Amino acid sequence: MPTPTSRLLALLELLQSRPSITGREIAVRLGVDARTVRRYMNALEDLGIPIEGQRGVGGGYRVRPGFRLPPLMLDDDEAVAVSLGLLTTSRLGLAAEDAAVGRALDKVHRVLPDTIRRRIEALETTVAFASPPPTGRPIRGDTALLLADAIHRRRRLRLAYVSFAGERSERLLSPYGLVIHGARWYVVAYDHGRADLRTFRADRCSEIVIANGAPQPPPDGLDAVDVVSRSFARVPRRWEALVLLDLPLEAAAARLPATLAELAPVDGGTRVRMRVDSLDWTAAVLAGLGCDFAVERPRELVEAVRRVADRLRRISA
Repeated sequence: MPTPTSRLLALLELLQSRPSITGREIAVRLGVDARTVRRYMNALEDLGIPIEGQRGVGGGYRVRPGFRLPPLMLDDDEAVAVSLGLLTTSRLGLAAEDAAVGRALDKVHRVLPDTIRRRIEALETTVAFASPPPTGRPIRGDTALLLADAIHRRRRLRLAYVSFAGERSERLLSPYGLVIHGARWYVVAYDHGRADLRTFRADRCSEIVIANGAPQPPPDGLDAVDVVSRSFARVPRRWEALVLLDLPLEAAAARLPATLAELAPVDGGTRVRMRVDSLDWTAAVLAGLGCDFAVERPRELVEAVRRVADRLRRISA
């Protein structure tokens, strides 16, 4: 049930969002009677907020033009959302420093009414996360804002990039998307030097500046999350496996995530390309697909499949 404090905050939000609102509209939105609306208006005036009433047809209430309400006024649900958002950011390793999360929470606490603040502090000290925190390398806030601004305004970027092998290069990019996966940040962009769509680890980017020149338009229907997911399946590993599945492409895509395998239709079935470090693990994945398959390469994967089959026969015997 809404509390008087939350209703008062909701009333402030109404007055902020509209140039004028009638007492009847306020009563309906807040679920109170006309007398309570007048009492709330008096309470706002006692807090130093100048409320003007307009009589007659079309009249109503408004905040005096030119007055600026406090920058942060949250009701219970909004305060919980902000607090949990900050805690989750820290837990997922998305903040460049935990101290920044702590400072933000302190600022939120200072602007909350005492009753809500005490409840939020209790929530922050009692909530627990069941899953372990992922490992990743968060990026600085100013880097995230610069990348996002370039994407939003369709600007080119010039930056230094260090590859997985430690090789440094200068890149000119037209960025399209910023994706978070496993606590790491990735930039999907057109690489002008390579004339191709590429994925970059944001924490390996440095010396980022806005560059002059017209950007490369993004491909039609570009899905940045899908691009990043598919890029994981192309990361070089110890083994590259090629397998034919007796399964339509749509069914194969439902069983094998894009982060794991590259799929292509062939003669009513699907050719799967997987880059992996363990062939025994790959054989177990193939055995769990529930369809016939034929290993094209490597030959060692055939032996791994036989080992998995022998193990399953012993278990079921």
